[in-house]
Amino acid sequence: MSVLHPFTDRLIRWQKLSGRHDLPWQNTRDPYRIWLSEIMLQQTQVATVIPYYLRFLEAYPDVLALAAAPTDDVLALWAGLGYYARARNLHRCAQAIAAVHGGIFPKTAAQLAELPGIGRSTAAAIAAFAFGQRGAILDGNVKRVLCRQFGIDGFPGSAPVEQRLWALAEELLPDTDIEIYTQGIMDLGATLCTRGKPRCGECPMAEDCVAKRDGRQGELPAARPRPALPERSADYALITDGQHILLERRPGSGLWGGLLVPPEGEASAVLARLGLHAETTRTLPPLKHTFTHFRLTLQPTLCRVSPSAALGEPGLQWVELASAPDAGVPTPIRKLLRLVASAPD
Repeated sequence: MSVLHPFTDRLIRWQKLSGRHDLPWQNTRDPYRIWLSEIMLQQTQVATVIPYYLRFLEAYPDVLALAAAPTDDVLALWAGLGYYARARNLHRCAQAIAAVHGGIFPKTAAQLAELPGIGRSTAAAIAAFAFGQRGAILDGNVKRVLCRQFGIDGFPGSAPVEQRLWALAEELLPDTDIEIYTQGIMDLGATLCTRGKPRCGECPMAEDCVAKRDGRQGELPAARPRPALPERSADYALITDGQHILLERRPGSGLWGGLLVPPEGEASAVLARLGLHAETTRTLPPLKHTFTHFRLTLQPTLCRVSPSAALGEPGLQWVELASAPDAGVPTPIRKLLRLVASAPD
């Protein structure tokens, strides 16, 4: 058995004493629950994930139940959690496990990584927690910990730096206690070695941390070189009869794929296309929303029409105004719908 790296040894001892042990997806070997949590935790904090995770388990207690669910229902339950490609891949992955693997999760990281939405790091985490398999993870928290601890310069998403980080992550793996080590490095990044205001005074690694020694916590890891985000705008017709609002299903791919949004386009053109006549129209204040790669300004127009009638175009549906914000809609659209619901007649 190889000798533990000092970092690894301290991390395992710290996790046993001070790490997180009571999260809803811990203390189980159920790969479904572990996989669900790992997908939800991608780019999302634990406190945000927990209520979504519990609601998903209540609605879909196992992978076969999720695989059999309508896509629209899965997206509606996911709405508000963001990064909606995760929800679509989650559903496709469940269907693949049901169809190809007979409802049984593959037991190796290599097989798991072949499924939709499961990359190398997530596959290793699932394999470690569900099956005790030894493998390195390298999510955003781990990259931050390693860059600070070992003084690794450069943007960690660039190929040369990421390759170096993978090699280091593999080198630090223990021969045993892989679940404790994996949870520990996640916990360290999530609770102490945070992006802003790291709690170095409580960190078990502070004594040998290059960033702490050199006062470079704010510099490491290096930020992504970012050009100015492009600006986009889109008009939305908020068509309501006072009790309902008209929404349409977005295509399955692209921005807000599969979710419900108001018809996009200049209000008069949308009304004409749908054969509707507005009794009143009113321009509402624009709403700005920032995505990873661009900023979007939503330009809403409130259109009051006669009581709702059947519409011929597919994908359109009248939704009760009071419940529309809780339907499968993206976060900025939810804000618009709440604005409509509170607007005076």
